[in-house]
Amino acid sequence: MNTPNTLRLLAMPALWMGVVQFLFGAVALVLHDDTIAEPFLIPGGITVLAAGAVHLVLRTRIHQISYRDALVFATLTWVLTGVLGALPIHLIAGISYTDAVFESISALTTTGATVLTGLDSMPGTFLMYRQFLQWMGGLGVVIFVVAVLPMLNVGGMRLLKAETSGPVKDDKLSPRVSHAAHSLWFVYIVITGACALAFYLGGMSVFDAVAHSFTAVSTGGFSTHDASMGYFNSHLLLNIANVFMLLGAISFGLHYRILLTGDVARYWKDEETRVFLLTVAIISLVLALYLFGCGRYDSFWESLSFATFHLVSFITSTGFGDEDLSSWPLVAPVGLIIAGYLGGCAGSTAGGSKFIRNIIAFKTVRSDAQRILHPAAVKEIRFQRQIVTPDIRHSVMAFFSFVAGSTLVLTMALVYTGLDLLSAFSAVAACLNVLGPGLGQVGSNFQVVTDTGIWILSAAMILGRLEYFTVLALFFPMFWRY
Repeated sequence: MNTPNTLRLLAMPALWMGVVQFLFGAVALVLHDDTIAEPFLIPGGITVLAAGAVHLVLRTRIHQISYRDALVFATLTWVLTGVLGALPIHLIAGISYTDAVFESISALTTTGATVLTGLDSMPGTFLMYRQFLQWMGGLGVVIFVVAVLPMLNVGGMRLLKAETSGPVKDDKLSPRVSHAAHSLWFVYIVITGACALAFYLGGMSVFDAVAHSFTAVSTGGFSTHDASMGYFNSHLLLNIANVFMLLGAISFGLHYRILLTGDVARYWKDEETRVFLLTVAIISLVLALYLFGCGRYDSFWESLSFATFHLVSFITSTGFGDEDLSSWPLVAPVGLIIAGYLGGCAGSTAGGSKFIRNIIAFKTVRSDAQRILHPAAVKEIRFQRQIVTPDIRHSVMAFFSFVAGSTLVLTMALVYTGLDLLSAFSAVAACLNVLGPGLGQVGSNFQVVTDTGIWILSAAMILGRLEYFTVLALFFPMFWRY
């Protein structure tokens, strides 16, 4: 590994984090919120100076990036930004640094799990900082680095492949990597702006509209209120959130192509998006019928509204809440947790397994079953009319093996720290799928988790955000051999 190169690369996200904190400190001063200005300005200033010095001292050829460097950089970026982003949270919220790192990583990975309570009485600048961290982490800090550093145009594709989701990563938006990253950020900003406007027209204040647009499009789920979306008591706002959570869970590359061509029908023509939207519609309808049949709500339409909102929130890994899920029959919230494993589409801000993998896995299992009945039959597996090669099929099935294995091991580790089985499983599922809400003891927040458990879950969020292989590769001895 080229250590000087990696360190100089890591100085970039650190520098950006310092700038963000410094800007929020400046905003606090302008708003005469002096009590929280220093917790932003001091860490931000020190980080900017330190990162700037590292970048200037290490005069390496930063555009020459190996795949080993890219994987190390992608993993350490989330660790570094999580640790740095925690400083203002620790100083302002008055929580332990362990909990602050958890909150910071939860924000940046767009998980949405929290250890904080009393959000309604916290300073607005601090609340917006949490929301902005989720928005910044939505498309990934790594993609931001590629977008702002033209010098990475040669090796930047390796960074994008290490960061972006899905088993197929060779579908380029543009011949130039930096232009592709700029395109993704342009679409991201446009959709966020539209979301903020829709929330404002739907009845939110300007502050809440902007804050919730950051976390709806990034499928992050943080809110400025303890009651989350339930604070507003509005089915209109729930439906607006549904639209933008779904947009955030669809490939931003697809959004960009549709924006260029104006062909909205491409959403339906895209196999992954089509199956994703159909799955959301079917599960929402089934859940609504179940809740209505159980007598949880007086009308079917109310059942459908709450069922759709919570299903979309979970399957897109956003984690917004409205109703108290503990009041639902247990099978419903457990089903929502499982839906979180399905995830959104590859190339989106959503977590989970991604529907491209779900589709390929389903077709692989179906093909194997058909081969048992007809051993001589030769049937190719196709996705988007393209043949799925054996290496992609194997990587997909290996991915699901890692998902199951990681869930089991981490759940047992959390049970060992003192959580009951349901709480431990839901906490792990929430963090691996960057989902946020849990059940049982972690139903409202994660304050009950021990420090050991908090560090385990922080690692789980990074593991899930980078989809296992990027992180797990670092623990194989052959990775470090030349």
